[in-house]
Amino acid sequence: MASSRPCSSCGERSLADDDDGNSFCASCGAVQDFDNFQHSLGGISGPTGTFVHTGTAGSGSTFNYKETKIYHAKQNIERITSLFDFSPSKKEEVRVMVETVTEGEYGQGDWFPVLIGACAYVVMRRDNKSLALVEVGDKVGCDVHELGRMVSRVVQFMRLKLPEFDIVDSFQRAVQTCFVSLDNVDKVGRMLKQGIFLVQCMVQWYLTTGRRPLPVVVAVLVFVAQLNAVDVRIEDVAMELHVAVVTCKLRYKELLESLVKVAQVLPWGKDITVKNIVKNAPFVLEYMELKSMSKRGEKRKVVDHVGFDMDDLVGSCLSEETEYRLDNHGVENDSQYFKVQDKRSSPRGTRDDLEMLKISHECLSMMYSECSNEISNTNYLEEGGCKNRRKKGRGFDLLDCREWWKGKSELSRKLLLREILEKDVGLVAMPPSFVAGCLAYQRRREKIKAAKLRINKIMGPQNGDSGDNGNLCISDGVNVGKKRRRRMKVYVDWEDLIIETLLLHQVHEEEIEKGHYNTLLDLYVFNSGSM
Repeated sequence: MASSRPCSSCGERSLADDDDGNSFCASCGAVQDFDNFQHSLGGISGPTGTFVHTGTAGSGSTFNYKETKIYHAKQNIERITSLFDFSPSKKEEVRVMVETVTEGEYGQGDWFPVLIGACAYVVMRRDNKSLALVEVGDKVGCDVHELGRMVSRVVQFMRLKLPEFDIVDSFQRAVQTCFVSLDNVDKVGRMLKQGIFLVQCMVQWYLTTGRRPLPVVVAVLVFVAQLNAVDVRIEDVAMELHVAVVTCKLRYKELLESLVKVAQVLPWGKDITVKNIVKNAPFVLEYMELKSMSKRGEKRKVVDHVGFDMDDLVGSCLSEETEYRLDNHGVENDSQYFKVQDKRSSPRGTRDDLEMLKISHECLSMMYSECSNEISNTNYLEEGGCKNRRKKGRGFDLLDCREWWKGKSELSRKLLLREILEKDVGLVAMPPSFVAGCLAYQRRREKIKAAKLRINKIMGPQNGDSGDNGNLCISDGVNVGKKRRRRMKVYVDWEDLIIETLLLHQVHEEEIEKGHYNTLLDLYVFNSGSM
């Protein structure tokens, strides 16, 4: 049937319909667009569409939005708690705490893993278990300060009171983490006891007061590793525990300095320094261990038991089997005069027989020097100690002749703070911050005294000339090199000028000694006209 409509292609009015209902032009054969469109009206009897239920998780799923969110939240809790090697009961505690904090809604987004890490930290701290914030932040992948704020909010919401951080448990966890590949179980156990002993000694010496605990753990861990011939670097341990290397080195230096102070009570204590304290550490730790087990007032008895048995020491040093050629130092070999034999012709005599001998101080000093040289030159490691010894005239190995670490002190296991402070380990130390404050006060008093002398010299020259001009110099120049010229002496610095200004404004010396210069300048100098 031809239509009166023109063709959209040629314009001829020769349109016809095919079997499918489409119109085409009989002249050019072009199919007309939208010719078979049928308009359908919707309504009560109109076609019904496909309705989608609000909240479905997608095609083929029967879970709604909330159930899917909770499912993914529990998966995140399981994944994060598995990073800390939590037991199933601990994982359940973390899940319950997250559910309590979110009131059963859980959550999703970047904040939710931070909340899981905070809950994990609170659960461990509540059970007196150590878990560092830096470790949690590294596992979760968030900033430590952000994690700390979240922990504070969780504690406040749950109305909890967390116990103090257990540094001993943190050290035990660090040993298990860093020395997991060490096969010698006895050595690891010995290092663990020695480390606990030193950590609690540092607590008694106030080296952990006001400081972050993990750098102290790193310092003690590296020290006991060196003491037991375990090759470890402080940088590697600090990286493993996510601690700043600079802070760990400062704590390590403070530990060595404290041990040097303890070692001064030994007969050769004046020769012990920070550089050789590791070699002398067995004697120092033995003295500290015996001191902690003894009662107060038994100082001399403890010192007598530190070191070697004099019978074994002198007998071994002067025996024919061990070569100690004193004549190499310009002294004749007098070992034949020190051979001790009792009535039964035993190779060594008793202590009374040795005390009857009149050994000069030079001979004893020479014997000690020889022993020290043998210690430094002999490789006493377990791997090559036996191979490097000579068959004839072998050296005297001081560390192999006895077991210096007993591990019987109560400080070798975890104690309460009150019990730690009651122990005596041979050193009564003050907090470093208190000592630094006292030194700062003393330095400011000297500066105030020098400033007053300078002011008096200017205001009254007749009085200033009679004084000691040497006291007016605050700091001398330093000769940085032999080939460089000597720098000009600097008599005053910015702190001296501020002190002079405050003294001229009649500020009390007691206030200046405190060092709050900005506050004093605001009160007495810049606002002096309005007061």
